[in-house]
Amino acid sequence: MATREYERSVMEVLSDLLTQFTTLLGKESQIARAEMSEKMTQMGMGLALIIGGAVLLMPALVVLLEAAVAALQQAGFAPLWAALITGGGTLLVGLILLLIGVNCLKAEKLVPNKTIQQIQKDASVAKRQMRQSDEYQRAA
Repeated sequence: MATREYERSVMEVLSDLLTQFTTLLGKESQIARAEMSEKMTQMGMGLALIIGGAVLLMPALVVLLEAAVAALQQAGFAPLWAALITGGGTLLVGLILLLIGVNCLKAEKLVPNKTIQQIQKDASVAKRQMRQSDEYQRAA
């Protein structure tokens, strides 16, 4: 009967597995922190775009809206209709900007998906290693 060159006890295998799993959890937590930092940056960028858009829109829109109303009046529209057309167009553009900014802040875009997937893979590998260790010990 051939002897095995390297045979480990169940305790050695479990100890090694625990050490590797602890190291793995540490690395995964570092990855999770990095990904959350990335998501927070994305959220900050979304908020900055919303605020920047709102601040710049106010004074520029006042001037442009007055010019649009005047242009429509010169084109033959009554002052009331000129103001309604201009205001409606402005409302539409403002809503589009708002929706783009809100879309940047959706919860599913801020979830650390890469880390979650990696942890699921790691758990699967750990389960397989435990099964293989059990099968190895039974065979020995």
